[in-house]
Amino acid sequence: MNEEEIRAATVGEPRVLDGTIDLVDYDRAWPDLFTRESERIRSTLGNVARALEHVGSTSVPGLAAKPIIDIALAVSVSANEAAYVPALGAIGYVLRIREPDWYEHRMLARSEPSVQIHVFSEGCPEIERMLLFRNRLCESTADRDLYERTKRQLARRTWRYVQNYADAKTAVVNDIIARARERRSNPGEASP
Repeated sequence: MNEEEIRAATVGEPRVLDGTIDLVDYDRAWPDLFTRESERIRSTLGNVARALEHVGSTSVPGLAAKPIIDIALAVSVSANEAAYVPALGAIGYVLRIREPDWYEHRMLARSEPSVQIHVFSEGCPEIERMLLFRNRLCESTADRDLYERTKRQLARRTWRYVQNYADAKTAVVNDIIARARERRSNPGEASP
């Protein structure tokens, strides 16, 4: 995304990084943090929360990551912010991203603990993509190592926005997802 697109998608002012990305080694507390937060979200939203999944690098055992828990939340219609944004706001989440042209994606965040909720409509193909990626990294040492090497190389560069760093990983992410799709269509093959 260019700066104009980042500004258009951001609710409020975008946070300027103008620096490197801080990656930390895998923390065994991350799954428990996800579990606690997902329980809070589910108890707050009730049946509005159709699915909650731990996604992103913190969901992959052994993978270095930015220490932010990413959660994919499926709701009936993500464009209907009134169904979930006020309730999540009551437990400390702030709407930061609104992308009506990209699956009606919304992202809410809180800083303590550091969590981002990526909201999509139920059945959105992006959730499937996130899960394919996560599952491939969990099962393939080669792809997990490739992704970590890529992240570490890119993290050392100076980025205006964190989104620029995320965008720079797109090619390797797409390659890994393609291998995940191929593996899914040929389940008898061993993963490297």
